[in-house]
Amino acid sequence: MMIFEWIVGVLFGAVLLAALARRLGAPYPVFLALGGIALAFVPAVPNLVLDPELALALFLAPVLLDAGYATSLRDLRTHWRPIAGLALGAVVASTLAVAVVAKLLVPDMPIAAAVVLGAIVAPPDAVAALSVLRHVDLPHRLTTILRGESLLNDAGSLLIYRLGVMAAMTGTFSPAEIGPAFLIGILGSLVVGPVLAFAYTRAMRPVADAPSVIVLQFVAAFGIWIGAEHVHLSGVLTVVTFAITAARLTAGRTPPRTRIVSYAVWDTAVFVLNVLAFVLIGLQIGPILERLTRDQQVAYALVGAAVFATVVVVRIVWVLSANHFSRLGARGETRDDSGPGAATAVAWAGMRGIVTIATALALPEGDPGFPYRDLIVLTAFCVIIGTLTVQGLTLRPLLGHLGLKDDDPVGREIGYGRTQAYGAALHSLDGGSGAPVEALREEFRMALESAEAQEDGFASETLPSDAARRGAIEAARDRVLALRRSGEIGDDAYYVLEEEFDWAELNATPRAES
Repeated sequence: MMIFEWIVGVLFGAVLLAALARRLGAPYPVFLALGGIALAFVPAVPNLVLDPELALALFLAPVLLDAGYATSLRDLRTHWRPIAGLALGAVVASTLAVAVVAKLLVPDMPIAAAVVLGAIVAPPDAVAALSVLRHVDLPHRLTTILRGESLLNDAGSLLIYRLGVMAAMTGTFSPAEIGPAFLIGILGSLVVGPVLAFAYTRAMRPVADAPSVIVLQFVAAFGIWIGAEHVHLSGVLTVVTFAITAARLTAGRTPPRTRIVSYAVWDTAVFVLNVLAFVLIGLQIGPILERLTRDQQVAYALVGAAVFATVVVVRIVWVLSANHFSRLGARGETRDDSGPGAATAVAWAGMRGIVTIATALALPEGDPGFPYRDLIVLTAFCVIIGTLTVQGLTLRPLLGHLGLKDDDPVGREIGYGRTQAYGAALHSLDGGSGAPVEALREEFRMALESAEAQEDGFASETLPSDAARRGAIEAARDRVLALRRSGEIGDDAYYVLEEEFDWAELNATPRAES
């Protein structure tokens, strides 16, 4: 019961911290990390221990599935060079640099363990960066690059991580024997993921109940990850390719009610997983510090600070160098979204988060356990705290100082798509008759006439009757609420009517946010 009470309290505290983060315009993982530090020093905190084999599946599978569904395959193809450079090149460079620094500071640490540490802290987390970027007018190209990097860098870092853990635990490592198996596993994941997506979408066609659909989405995320790991495929690549393929196969087929509910559930799930991850790694810190002498605590803190500085510097050097050479190849191209300012923004958006936590928690415990596990976990936590607080809290002011502007390619595509959609809707009414059809025809005709009056020819985000529709629905809602309060209708009738009005209001485009 005590653990349950702690979980309830932690979730409530996380909601308050997230609200504070939104008010300050900071990424909410910053405050979750600070909350994790606070928990490490709270007396009588329950000892929550997570099975290391469960950590990766629990924290990464749903997050990767959610990110994969929202990934634009077109944008990945368009910007594949910078994305690949960050997801592969920067990860490898960071891993090697951290391994060298760790080995220099801790000579007794096995090379394999130093490499594992590098792989753990190498991949940045998009959740933290994008929670800042959504409040800033950043060029779409940079946002796309950061999203693509976060989706693909996990595969490279986890591959190195797996090899390093295997070498550290067995004491032997033979690239000639392991290399082909891993290569086959990667290629197999790229095939199995889409195949499973085809099978999944076909099997899901008869399922119409929204709760069942959402539960099966989580079953797919965990099941695909666990199955891929059992047959020695890449869980990351299998889940990501499954999600990207499934998102395109289900487009236009998912009922609106299911889609709206599903988005809300998955946003909540990703938030809760981030909360639990930061709590769990925070709870690891207290026992680790208790096992260390004062001198060891100082030594471990120095290692954590050095590794934090290393990952920050390596990313800055990598991004700025890659941008410089790419601009030389482009013969002086000076686009706002590819200049030094843009490169600086990408270089500074390197906050670590849930991937680093999951891989650190997944290290084997006990006897014999993973060599220098305490040092690695503590160092990973230092890197997370350092990048989230130093970079996370300064990213928004930095972007404001750089003055990067977005030429809004997504907005133009939305306007064009809306105009085309309204035209198709109006055309579908040809031949119809009656007052309701004529009223609807007139509404779309007015929207298209308004679009033609614009210089770009794009339709507005609101239909002519939206404001009136919202006002009428609000009046209807107030009247039904009054009937409920007076006892003229009961709760059951009220809830049915309330849902009807909710869906009617969704037919009107939302009010613009200030």
